Amino acid sequence: MDTLAFLAQGFAVAVEPQHLFLALVGCALGTLIGSLPGLGPVNGVALMIPLTFNFGLAPTAALILLVSIYYGCMYGGRISSILLNIPGDEPAMMTTLDGHPMARQGLGGKALGLSGVASFVGATVATIGLTLFAPLLVGVAIQFGPAEYFALFMLAFATIGGVTSGSLSKSFIAACLGLLLGTVGLDSVSSVPRYTFGWFEIYDGIDFIVALVGLFAISECLLFLEDTRHSDKPTLKLGSALPGMRSAWQCRSTITRSSFIGFIAGVLPGAGAALGSFLSYTLEKRWLGRHGKFGQGDPRGVAAPEAGNNAAAGGALIPMLSLGIPGSGTTAILLAMLLSMNITPGPLLFEDQPEMVWGLVAALFIGNVMLLLLNIPLVGLFARVLRAPGWFLMPMVVMVAFVGIYSLSNSAFDLYMMLAFGVLGYILRKLEIPTVPVVLGLLLGGQMEYNLRRAMSISSGDWDILWSSGISVGIYAFAATLIVAGLLFNWLVKQSR
Repeated sequence: MDTLAFLAQGFAVAVEPQHLFLALVGCALGTLIGSLPGLGPVNGVALMIPLTFNFGLAPTAALILLVSIYYGCMYGGRISSILLNIPGDEPAMMTTLDGHPMARQGLGGKALGLSGVASFVGATVATIGLTLFAPLLVGVAIQFGPAEYFALFMLAFATIGGVTSGSLSKSFIAACLGLLLGTVGLDSVSSVPRYTFGWFEIYDGIDFIVALVGLFAISECLLFLEDTRHSDKPTLKLGSALPGMRSAWQCRSTITRSSFIGFIAGVLPGAGAALGSFLSYTLEKRWLGRHGKFGQGDPRGVAAPEAGNNAAAGGALIPMLSLGIPGSGTTAILLAMLLSMNITPGPLLFEDQPEMVWGLVAALFIGNVMLLLLNIPLVGLFARVLRAPGWFLMPMVVMVAFVGIYSLSNSAFDLYMMLAFGVLGYILRKLEIPTVPVVLGLLLGGQMEYNLRRAMSISSGDWDILWSSGISVGIYAFAATLIVAGLLFNWLVKQSR
């Protein structure tokens, strides 16, 4: 009953005119950004964070806007996957397998309508799960001390390879680079400058927002400039989206199964929406493969990954809000925004900021309805955005990045830092080293070091404190299990090729 009371309070916050407007704007922007090939939710949310500071939004309003963009991007990624055979983001990759064949058969509208309903169901299941399970997880996590928090951070880094599709070794290299960058600035205990090279601008450490925009938005533009293959692909005939809504009822079992599979994948730290999409499609194909035409335009091949990736996106918010551990690349960006506002996600967040947390949960319910209403009748409008040439869209991205970062601090140094991180992100991506672990290392490294030093101080330097409690041992065991499961999963994927 307490959960229902808190949720009722959350709806009172979410239906405030400003929050409803921001949710609607976020849903529309997210769908547009998600439909653009290559941008995706990580880049979209990172690009919009400076604007939340520029407009002076309160933490609750900013979080509602950014999470609405997040959910909108997950919806929008299917548009280019179905119409152009280009995934708008990584989780939408599986949608191309049956979505684009449907579009080539003149059923693009049906595929978009079906995927919109599947996305709605998956996101709604995830939001219900967030409502029910996040407070339960908080009840356990509130007993954590410095040693247990250090174990949690170890869990985050142990599973970091699952956040990306790259190799485990390259993810480890990227995480170490992020940890190294996290040590820049004044030491939190001794106040001794570390790796500042005499630059007073980084005595407070490297600004999360500057690093995020550089690593994702600027590097994306650099990759675009390098690529000379920008020829426009033919636009396929859409057709009506209404048959897709009727097809969704016929695929209701697939959508239900995939929603629960995706939600479970999203809750696991490091798994994320890509795993939810892959598992949903693969298991559905194994379950019904003999009774369908998967890979040739089977509607269930569209419904499964879309329900799975949207459910996983919502599930990834649970470890981020209740434990302070990002469950995906996008939740790592959201974690950076909260930390920049001096709000620390974790067990105490539900006690210290109940209006913000439950207002966000209620806004997700409302945002899902908004996204469904936007994506069914207006899907043709969103699809037309894909006709805009890249030489026009990318300069707009750069302009927003420069204006947003400069208006935060009025510092030219931050612009240089953003460009430096853009070049770094470009180099890393050319080497196929993922950038998300760099963000996680930069975000979590400081808190990880702080809790380690607190634990050492409490125990007078005795390392046994790190594994002296049952909670710590359980977390380490869970981390080891996820590592083994991830290696086994990668081996199975290679064997199936």
